[in-house]
Amino acid sequence: METTRIDKWLWAARFFKTRSLATDAVERGKVKFNGDRTKPSHNVKVGDTLLIDNGATEWEVVICGIAEKRGSAAVAQTLYGETAASVEKRRLTTEQHHFFREPASALKGRPTKRDRRLLDQSSS
Repeated sequence: METTRIDKWLWAARFFKTRSLATDAVERGKVKFNGDRTKPSHNVKVGDTLLIDNGATEWEVVICGIAEKRGSAAVAQTLYGETAASVEKRRLTTEQHHFFREPASALKGRPTKRDRRLLDQSSS
């Protein structure tokens, strides 16, 4: 049976730009293998379920193919299938952002003095 490391698969499936970002996400618990935390060296195979949170979006996917190398986006999309619940959740999140955008969501880390003024202005 064909298997590959989870960090390598996440990179090949284009969920993360670099393999080191994928490794960091797995180590921090942002990627769950069949509902549990795992190590970057854990092997995945076809049929496994992953919960992936890359910071901007959350996916629940089932692995449909294994790749060792990063290919085109069209090839990467054939490596996984997104669950219906995940598609619906992402659609609802997108719809909510369309009507109301959280002012602090655009900020990374601690707000600067200028950011704080803008936040205070938008909440008033």
